[in-house]
This record gives sequence, C-alpha cells and structure tokens, in this order.
Amino acid sequence: MAELSARLVDLGAGEVSVSDTIGVAHPGQVFEVVDAVLQRLDRGQLALHFHDTRGTALANVLAALELGVTTFDASAGGLGGCPYAPGATGNLATNDLIYVLDGLGIQTGVDLSKLTEASRFIESRIGHPLPSRHYRAAVAAPGP
Repeated sequence: MAELSARLVDLGAGEVSVSDTIGVAHPGQVFEVVDAVLQRLDRGQLALHFHDTRGTALANVLAALELGVTTFDASAGGLGGCPYAPGATGNLATNDLIYVLDGLGIQTGVDLSKLTEASRFIESRIGHPLPSRHYRAAVAAPGP
C-alpha cells in the first residue's frame, strides 16, 4: 500500500485516497496502514475512505486523526455501499462525521442542520432510509 501510494504521487497525483471499500477495517489496522503510508507521503497527500459495514468508520477516523490525517471521504446520510460486501450499510455518513468533529471542536465549515436538510431531501428521493445514526436521531427528535 505504501509503495503504491508513493508511486502514484511520483506519477503526479496530488493526493492518494486509501479506501476500505467493504467496511471491515478497524482502528488497529488504520494505525498500521496509515503509519506505513506516511513513511512515504506527506499527511496532506493522504485521504481516507471508510465504509461503515462493521460500524467502525468513525473509530477509524479518530485513529487517523491521531496520526495527523485530516482528509476523509464521506456521504450525506451514509449513502452508498459496495456490491461486494454483503450487508454493507453504506459509506461513512457525513452527518455522523461532522457531529463528532464538531464535538471535538474541529472546525469543518459544514452546517449540520443544513446537512440534515440535504439528507432528508436525498432520502425522500431514493426510496429507503439513510443509515446515518445522527440523521436518524435528528429526524426522530429534532434538536441538537
């Protein structure tokens, strides 16, 4: 992973996104993989993409934050998934990520109430509930 990431940067990529597309990674693996990749790349060249199949996407973000990574992919409401991961619930939900980052005092520039509105709109168009835990709680009992 580290060698491939370094090669991509050598070929001109400005950023490399390392992905857990089936959602089985856990924080211990994040520490190991990210540490290895950061031996070859600057922190600003690394992004991470987590799916939440096993419910570890936010824990994985917290592990990566400890290592100085600050760029993460996420999707409104947790929309998305992987056809190769039976039972996959979707991508890391932007709603859940922003709620946690706000709680940690990390400025993102994202308005969580507007994100909730956008997620509500998306959910009304896709025909199934979005998996974001924050979104589910926000629509059940509006407030903080």
